[in-house]
Amino acid sequence: MNSINEKEKKLNIALEELKNLDLDNPDFKNNLEELNLQKNQLEIEKSDLENKYKALLDDHASLSKKLEEFKDKEKLEQRKQIEFSEKIDELNQETDTLLEEIDKWQM
Repeated sequence: MNSINEKEKKLNIALEELKNLDLDNPDFKNNLEELNLQKNQLEIEKSDLENKYKALLDDHASLSKKLEEFKDKEKLEQRKQIEFSEKIDELNQETDTLLEEIDKWQM
C-alpha cells in the first residue's frame, strides 16, 4: 500500500512539473525542433542500415550456397580422381598379369 502512495506522489509531482513547463519558450522550441530533426535523421540512417543489413544477409546466403556448391563439386572431383586412380591400378595389375602370362608362354 505504501508503494502505491509513493508512486501516486511521484506521478503528481511529475504532472505539476509538466503543467509548469513553459512551451512558449523559444529556446525550448528550438531544442525541440533540433531534436525532431535529429530523430528524423536517425530514422533515415536506421532505415538505410536495415536495408544494407538485409542486402548483406542476402549476399551471405548466396555466397554460402555457392560455397556449398563448390564443396560438392570438389568432393565429386575427388571421388572421380580416386576412381580414376583405382582404374589405373586395376589396369596396371592386369598389365602385370598379362606380362607374366607372356613370359610363361615364351619359356
